[in-house]
Formats: sequence, C-alpha cells, structure tokens
Amino acid sequence: MKVLVIGAGNMGLTYAEGMAESPLLSKHKLKIYDTDPKKIESLSKDSRFIVYKNLDECLPNADIVFIAVKPYHSDSLFENMSAMLNDHQIFVSLMAGVTIDTIQDKLNIKKVVRTMPNLPAQVGKGVTSYTASESVSRVELIMVRNLLDTTGTSIYVKTEKFIDASTGISGSGPAYVFYFMQSMLEAALKMGFSSYDSKVLVSSTFEGAIELFNQNNISPKSWIDKVASKGGTTQAAIDSMEDNNVKQLIQDAAYAAFDRAVELGKDK
Repeated sequence: MKVLVIGAGNMGLTYAEGMAESPLLSKHKLKIYDTDPKKIESLSKDSRFIVYKNLDECLPNADIVFIAVKPYHSDSLFENMSAMLNDHQIFVSLMAGVTIDTIQDKLNIKKVVRTMPNLPAQVGKGVTSYTASESVSRVELIMVRNLLDTTGTSIYVKTEKFIDASTGISGSGPAYVFYFMQSMLEAALKMGFSSYDSKVLVSSTFEGAIELFNQNNISPKSWIDKVASKGGTTQAAIDSMEDNNVKQLIQDAAYAAFDRAVELGKDK
C-alpha cells in the first residue's frame, strides 16, 4: 500500500507520522508532498518519509492520497492534480467544509473519504469522524480506518451532515476545553496561586475528571450530583453557571461551529 500525504502542515504531518510509525505500510515508506522549501528540507532529513516537491513524481502511483491543505488552497491544488489521477486511487480529505461532491467534481474521481480530525491527534488521542462516497468498498474503507486510527480512534458516520456536526463537537471542541482551562487558570492566578501551581491544579483536575468519566458508566450530570452537595462550594459554582446560562452558551458555540462548517461547504 503506497500512501501519499499532500500538505505537511500540523494535521497533515500528524497523520503522516502516525501512519509512518505503524506497520500498515509494510515495506513502503510514506510519501509527503509540500511546496514549502523549509519544510521539504526539514522532512528530507526524516528517514520515515520520502519527500517530494513535484506532484507528478509521487501522485500517479499512490494508492491512497491524504489531502491535508487549507480549504482555500484546494482549487489550485485540484487543478494541478486532475491530470495525474486514476480510477483506483482513494482520496482522503482532512479539509474542513469541502464536500465529497466538490472533490469528485473538481478531480473527476469517485473514491473519496471525507474526515473531520481534531488536534489531540498530535499526541495519539485524536478522534476522527469519517464518511465515504458509494464507490469506496468495504475493504477499502477498513484500510482507511486503520490508517486514521494511527492517531487515536475513528468514528464512521453515515452522511456528511454528521461530519459538519462533529466539527462543532470534536473538531473545534479542544478549543472549548482550552477556553475553559484558560478561565480557570486566570481565576487561580487571581486567587494568588503561582503560574506553576495554577497549571498543576487545572491540568490535573481536567485529567482526573476525564479519567473518572472514562472508567465508569456514569453520566457527567451524575458526577456533578455526586460532587455538588446541597449548600456546598461546588453547588455554589454550579448555581452561578446555571444563573449565567453557561450550558446554553456552550451549546450555542458548538452549533455556531456546525453552522460555519455547513457554510464553508456551500461556499466551495
């Protein structure tokens, strides 16, 4: 299996590293294409990859092609790619908002898998939702899923609607967590804790809460009820959030990301 990653930015390189370090590629080294001379020079020193600066040298003989460029670069890239493709190739898009129909039309190909990755893939804790065009066989979809799982876990969804929806939950979600963490860090600093102690308090609290959630079949609401005794400190904090409609604001934020993903698809 010959795999090519087009675009060595944060997400493209994350998947490239995950796949290159897995046994899935057998004897074939992972291929990477990029146009940035500095990236090409840096990646050329990495023995896990074969690095290319010309598409015609790597694209025609690739079996699975990961497209990991910014959506606004896709039109020019597709124009360069279109004459080098064949019907047997599978194209896996990591681009937000670019629909399967758009990719099929621009490249005149049939086999497309559209994904929504997220940032924790950089540490092997990512979650990638994915769906595919009808031309992608079950066996081919399993191959792609195995590649996606090298950065964490993956979830198959039936339609692109859920790709856009997962953008609002998992794709953009790490930023919501960081936003909450930043708020707690600032509160800790105002209370007089040092920067180091504030970081430990906040990061360990998040890590511990997530581990509790993952190791038990208990809903977040039930955990809140366990922690928040009537008239206690935790209940005072929860009451403040409820009074300020924080839950609805978080849900509104998730839907704002979802709606924007849909808009991006229409723009393309």
